[in-house]
Amino acid sequence: MYDEIVFEVLKEGKVIQVLHIGSYDDEPESFEKIEKLASKMGLSRIGNSHKEIYLSNKNRTAKDKQKTVLRYSVR
Repeated sequence: MYDEIVFEVLKEGKVIQVLHIGSYDDEPESFEKIEKLASKMGLSRIGNSHKEIYLSNKNRTAKDKQKTVLRYSVR
């Protein structure tokens, strides 16, 4: 069972991220906020992919209290 677990070091470089609190459907609003912040700081997004780190169990947490880290690479 534990033989299937792999630990790796990820080298993402410079990133910008936000703690999104609320429904997954509202994530675009948080992405807009970090895009504005990145622009203000003179940073530009690298690629179209992003990472989502779920801090809450969606089956046990009310939608308005779900926490997700949203992150993408910048230069």
